Amino acid sequence: MEVEAVSSQPKPVVSTLPPKPHFDPLKPHEMNDGRVQFRKVSVPPHRYSPLKKAWMEIYTPIYEQMKIDIRMNLKARKVELKTRADTPDISNLQKCADFVHAFMLGFDVIDAVALLRVDELYVESFEIKDVKTLRGEHLSRAIGRLSGKAGKTKFAIENATKTRIVIADTKIHILGSFANIKIARDSLCSLILGSPAGKVYSKLRAVTARLAERF
Repeated sequence: MEVEAVSSQPKPVVSTLPPKPHFDPLKPHEMNDGRVQFRKVSVPPHRYSPLKKAWMEIYTPIYEQMKIDIRMNLKARKVELKTRADTPDISNLQKCADFVHAFMLGFDVIDAVALLRVDELYVESFEIKDVKTLRGEHLSRAIGRLSGKAGKTKFAIENATKTRIVIADTKIHILGSFANIKIARDSLCSLILGSPAGKVYSKLRAVTARLAERF
């Protein structure tokens, strides 16, 4: 009598799942349901002439490299920016708006254009009265201490901290990375509070030497 051996191992189940769908990546203008995004930057009266002179230097990197449309609305006195169908990244619009805004604050085009090319760059603004309430000649002397003779103090702080500083009346604007802005701001605040330039220089030397060791 012959007995047929039955294997106890179960038969493999053949998967009948459908293949995974393959979707092409969305283009930047499709992420926002195809809607065009806008930004508007106001032009203050004293920056109207510099904007006219530097228009092509501002227009070229925005239109050709960042692929963002730009125009000057003469009636509203605003620079208008909008995305295009071939804009490679949706964040380019905000970068361009920050670049134009930095120029309006008083930064040179050469310095402000870094906002388009380098990430982790910011513009920070504050007023002298935020640090200390000064009036009359005391305020004038504080502004003089910030600039120094022929702008020497301002340039020294800029070079030591790798930032760019604009002193527009009682407003101060700093362009740079987060850590460098903090060092520059601390130095400027010390000058506003009455520290002599020599003391600020020696403190800057110590801080920049410490930063150089870290990196």
